[in-house]
Amino acid sequence: MALLDNLFWIGHASFYVKSEKGTLFIDPYAIPEGFKERADIVLVTHAHFDHCSIGDIRRVSKPGAKIVAAPQCLEGDKSVIRSRPGARHSFGTVTIEAVPAYNVREERLQFHPRANGWVGYRVTIGGETLYHAGDTDRIDEMDGLDADVALLPMGGTYTMDTGEAIEAAKSLHASNVIPMHYKRLLGKEGSEKAEARFREHVKGAVIMREVIAPAYSFQ
Repeated sequence: MALLDNLFWIGHASFYVKSEKGTLFIDPYAIPEGFKERADIVLVTHAHFDHCSIGDIRRVSKPGAKIVAAPQCLEGDKSVIRSRPGARHSFGTVTIEAVPAYNVREERLQFHPRANGWVGYRVTIGGETLYHAGDTDRIDEMDGLDADVALLPMGGTYTMDTGEAIEAAKSLHASNVIPMHYKRLLGKEGSEKAEARFREHVKGAVIMREVIAPAYSFQ
């Protein structure tokens, strides 16, 4: 499969990817009424409401969908497959590796502490690998990480800002790098400036457009 051609940005950190074997969602959030795509697999990176949105997860999940979630997500639901950094999961030809995601900058440590065990994911599907970094700063575990497509947050405040995301992109071995998790934080003008800077400094940069209305107005 051509991963980039089958990857779709809903907005914020929410994506889905389609393959012959089914559809996989990551952090479904702010799913509008009438949205038609449904998930065979759902991955949840961490417990914040804009990533672990129970209503949105239920809305997109097919009956019997596999839900893989980090600690503190969907607590009490025994059908959820729990995941921490280093965990591996396989569903047919889809393989999933949970990788660390946490803050290291002093001003952000309270948002995504390493001790929480929250994650990003490396997903191998159709012979290609997608890396969704989750909510994170640039961390040592990114160095040399291989991916055909990498998704990196660059909104600042809670995660890397644009400059840090550029440095993170340079530390990866990724053919294509897509910024995410910034429009709600930077607004229209700030987002356009960040996109231009990211595109200028990152080899293989791809600026995606949402499949629904732009995320500036997400609440």
